[in-house]
Amino acid sequence: MGMFGAKGSGDTSGYGRLVVRRAPLVSSARPYGGPDGQGAPGEFDEVADQLERVLGDDFADAIERVVVDRGEITFHVKRERLVEVMRHLRDDAALRFELSLGVSGVHYPSDAGRELHAVYHLCSITHNRRVRVEVSCPDADPHIPSTVKVYPTHDWHERETYDFFGIVFDGHPALTRIEMPDDWEGHPQRKDYPLGGIPVEYRGAEIPSPDQRRSYA
Repeated sequence: MGMFGAKGSGDTSGYGRLVVRRAPLVSSARPYGGPDGQGAPGEFDEVADQLERVLGDDFADAIERVVVDRGEITFHVKRERLVEVMRHLRDDAALRFELSLGVSGVHYPSDAGRELHAVYHLCSITHNRRVRVEVSCPDADPHIPSTVKVYPTHDWHERETYDFFGIVFDGHPALTRIEMPDDWEGHPQRKDYPLGGIPVEYRGAEIPSPDQRRSYA
């Protein structure tokens, strides 16, 4: 239960009693459409078709699912195939996602065996398109291949994701903390990280202790 009686939703603050329920994401049906909708085949289908062509028979093994949600397409990639897929997305003339906008981490404690996710935001300047690549790993084995050799700007982004989420990017040239002190314990953006904070008095509300302020179950 979150603050102000909020429970059973993604709204753990309870502010305004907002409730956001999200169904588990599954592979989207064709046509994927484009940023403006899924009514007919569009640029998302073109990207998926071309990626399938360059991967060939390995497409089904490399791509776990394709999700179109809110005008964006995400390719969920097996971690063992991540570097290969990213290289195709960058180098293939019909894809040419030459710009990466960064790497971010996400922690889903209830996603058993896939608790930690790394998310890559790619942009094609050549074709004026955007896609997202997402790869997961378990808490028990928090390793994902580094993509610094494909997108050198991922150097500091992977360090930040390691710092805040504990994802180990294998092959990174210098995977150390980048924002927290070197001797910091834990990874502060994980949802199982203890919350701190300053007690604030509210009229008509009791503020729970830090370890009770959020529930992600």
